[in-house]
Amino acid sequence: MIIMIIFTLCLFSPIAAQPWKICGDAAMNYTPNSTYHTNLQLLSTILIDNATKSPYHYATATIGTAPDTVYGLALCRGDVNTTVCRSCIATASIGAQQLCPYRADATVFYPTCRLRFSGKNFLHPDDYSQIVDGVVNTMNTTDTTNTEPVLPDWDSGNTESVTAITEIIRELLQETAWQAAYNSGKLMFATGRMDVGGGFPVLYSMAQCVPALTHRDCSSCLQVISFMATENFAGRQGGRLLALWCNLRYDTAHFYSGDPMVTIVSPVKEVVLPPRKHKTGGMIRVVVPLLASIIGLILSFIFIRRKRIKGKNGSHKAKMNMKEDETIVWGLEGRSSEFMVYDFSQVLEATANFSDENKLGQGGFGPVYKGRFPDGMEIAVKRLASHSGQGFIQFKNEVQLIAKLQHTNLVKLLGCCSLEEEKILIYEYLPNKSLDLFIFDETRRTLLYWNRRLAIIEGIAQGLLYLHKHSRLRVIHRDLKASNILLDHEMNPKISDFGLAKIYSTNDTEVNTERIVGTYGYMAPEYASEGLFSIKSDVFSFGVLTLEIIRGKRSSGLHRCGDFINLLGHAWQLWKDERWLQIMDASLDIENHTLEIIRCINVALLCVQENAADRPTMSDVVAMLSSESMTLPEPKHPAYFHVRVTKEEISIATESSGVNDMTVSALHGR
Repeated sequence: MIIMIIFTLCLFSPIAAQPWKICGDAAMNYTPNSTYHTNLQLLSTILIDNATKSPYHYATATIGTAPDTVYGLALCRGDVNTTVCRSCIATASIGAQQLCPYRADATVFYPTCRLRFSGKNFLHPDDYSQIVDGVVNTMNTTDTTNTEPVLPDWDSGNTESVTAITEIIRELLQETAWQAAYNSGKLMFATGRMDVGGGFPVLYSMAQCVPALTHRDCSSCLQVISFMATENFAGRQGGRLLALWCNLRYDTAHFYSGDPMVTIVSPVKEVVLPPRKHKTGGMIRVVVPLLASIIGLILSFIFIRRKRIKGKNGSHKAKMNMKEDETIVWGLEGRSSEFMVYDFSQVLEATANFSDENKLGQGGFGPVYKGRFPDGMEIAVKRLASHSGQGFIQFKNEVQLIAKLQHTNLVKLLGCCSLEEEKILIYEYLPNKSLDLFIFDETRRTLLYWNRRLAIIEGIAQGLLYLHKHSRLRVIHRDLKASNILLDHEMNPKISDFGLAKIYSTNDTEVNTERIVGTYGYMAPEYASEGLFSIKSDVFSFGVLTLEIIRGKRSSGLHRCGDFINLLGHAWQLWKDERWLQIMDASLDIENHTLEIIRCINVALLCVQENAADRPTMSDVVAMLSSESMTLPEPKHPAYFHVRVTKEEISIATESSGVNDMTVSALHGR
């Protein structure tokens, strides 16, 4: 379950003194030499011993019986050794009792460790809604090295300067957070370095989560505090946000031990900082490093492909189009080390010559087949239709996009293959196929009980948030729908099919196109009628999809939506009439989940509002889904609300109720 984060912003003004503390409610005190005090002393000894024995330098413990039970957690920084860890936790155990005298709940943060003890059970997963119950914000505001407290070229009066430097810090922290959450195993710790150049100082970073968290929960926790970091550090040379379950820090000093675990590569663009008012402005140029290596990769790739083709025999022997392959290679820089370019013969063998028995389905741009490589790895092979005029464009688009996008809620692209008219994408194989096969099937739908549906909704939201805000490439998907949500063996959702996706600038609010692509039933009104698309177009599609998941019916099944043309109007009318239960799938066991379901309906209706400006961003959506305490605004009427259908139109629509899942790619906006 995604972390539900409730903030109590303790000590949120800049603090220079170490250690940092969060003392619990004064009403929760203990007396000296009491049973609780004795249990606390024993807890400290156990935490010290267990944390230093743990490979992750992490420990939890529970001592005593109610009402004198003490719960504790200790974690050392991922780069320190056992000796430093033991010393820090021992100091923190004593320090917590001194800094928060006789408090039954105390949290302390030292430079290399953190510790909490409490009479409340904060360790149980059910209490993860309280996972960030205190945040300490610290900055380098004191001049101790004869340097400015802010980064060069930071000018609070210059919007361009503030935006450019904030973006640099945000990228550094978010990339480090991604590495900690998804690429460091159970350690959940990462250090980073960013060499910006142009006279700008080198930046160092660190991110860490408590190893007990899931990768998704770690990512969610770090995402939230990274937003707070960039909003509150105001260009300082260093700063950190400390919470018990996750931490972030950056600095111009190399503050951690060893080499950085990741070197941050900035977007393929130049960031030019405007001159400051009183000093010569510096220019920060963020460029793609190792250009020579990339050129070498291209030459090696062309050589290998020529050699392979020369040795090919049979009906598929052909000369490769080198120019097209070079274009693909140029799109593969970044963190795509596992990406492979396969021979067509390998794909044929894996799919048994694209046999009908291996066919998984038919997409808008071609069929999808199941395959198996000789090493046993199962794959999904998307074979772009040769007759599609958009085939190669879509092919390059997906390769260049997905090879750079890595998130637990995005389908993983393993490789590609290109031979004359054959354009093939090779994905990880997901055994449960797509969401539409479950949610719109009378029998399979019953397998999706509410907690599972909620996890799917939250997972899709996290994937879209990554695309819109946290990936290096800001991406608008443009074809989000149930059939493009794949499910892994644990029913975790993964957004797929990026053939229609577009990269957009962070400065763009809306982009206009004459060629409208997407799927009926999921298109935002401003896009369908005028060709205007933005991140709010994806938000609209997400709202439609969420209502479908809750309802268990297609949005455009007219005979299932009363007097309205789709599910949006029907759900809206039931919402206004406070008949919420009638929106829900009748097969759901709603006991103990009614409020969660109503909250999801509210969020979905906010997403499908007619005016794009009224819709929330995916950041807002994730926050609304994550917090039970957040008061949600009342939605305005959805798009297409005023369009109703007659009985005759319902009869006609019943005969073609599946048309809404067809990808449209030849419309033109007004």
